[in-house]
Amino acid sequence: MLHAVIMAGGAGTRFWPASRADRPKQLLDLTGEGTMIQATACRLGDLMSPDRVLIVTNQRLVEPIQEQFPELPPSAIVGEPCKRDTAPCIGLAAMLVSRNDPDAIMVVMPSDHVISPESAFQSAVRYGASLVADAEDRIVTFGIQPKYAAETFGYIERGESLSSDPAAPPTFTVARFREKPKGDLAREYFESGQFYWNSGIFIWKAKTILDALQKYEPEMYAHLAAINDAWGTPQQAEVFDAEFAAIRGKSIDYAVMEHHQDVVVIEAPFLWDDVGNWQSLQRLNQPDADGNTVLANHLGVDTHESIIKADDDHLIVTLGMREVIVVHTHDATLVADKNREEEIREVVKQLQANGWDAHL
Repeated sequence: MLHAVIMAGGAGTRFWPASRADRPKQLLDLTGEGTMIQATACRLGDLMSPDRVLIVTNQRLVEPIQEQFPELPPSAIVGEPCKRDTAPCIGLAAMLVSRNDPDAIMVVMPSDHVISPESAFQSAVRYGASLVADAEDRIVTFGIQPKYAAETFGYIERGESLSSDPAAPPTFTVARFREKPKGDLAREYFESGQFYWNSGIFIWKAKTILDALQKYEPEMYAHLAAINDAWGTPQQAEVFDAEFAAIRGKSIDYAVMEHHQDVVVIEAPFLWDDVGNWQSLQRLNQPDADGNTVLANHLGVDTHESIIKADDDHLIVTLGMREVIVVHTHDATLVADKNREEEIREVVKQLQANGWDAHL
């Protein structure tokens, strides 16, 4: 059967001050249509019943996620004791899914993307699952057609075409996964027409990914197996804390994808946005006549090409502003040059260094 694993452990520091340790990006409503993680779960539609959805996050977020998903049993939300990247997260999820369904097929996806239309996503997942069902060791991923020479995404180099059904989206073998490129290399990837952005969405059999982790990351696999053996026993929490902390963190791309032989990329037939920073809101919301993206109670006088966001009815007034980001929360306000947005991460680091933990 098909199962969904939603990875929801990110910090979302580029969305400070709205994104905090107790309410990171995936728990925010950035589009006016519910929180990011709620939209991710809703996107699954009728692909599977709620009892086949597993959310993996960090321990600090288990309770707030449970509040957003009262229909899910507590066992459907797993809180990691520490951050160890995506490979251990996925490996643990595969083991937990396999306990009740050894033949499970998993669709694994981040919790903080915007994808539309939902029907196209669901059709693509069904198609990907059929490709996995047809080949025991196959791994399927989705590639996003690049819109520009991005330096912030990993890339997938496509190989031979596997498309035989004209009604199905273009499908290729994967020649290679590429790290985030810089400058000229990013432009080379973009102009070649042979590369996709890596969406971070995967489909595979639980057994396939576990066999791959056991082969390529035996030490990691051993720690995960110890956790799985103790799951549901009085020793679960103690073993989980100790064994997970002992894992050397690694992404699933490095741990498995760069080594596995049968990897297929489907050209995504849906619109995708990773919502990586505040400027993403410009793509997701209609700007006003002055080019401003406003999600707040706002009065703008001679204000242009700016992003204004507030969580409550606090009035924000801007005068003579151009290309700025203004974000107001109950205890912090950010005013930033839109073109220096990447430095928000440095702001968070300075808050940490200054011991201003209440604002993190």
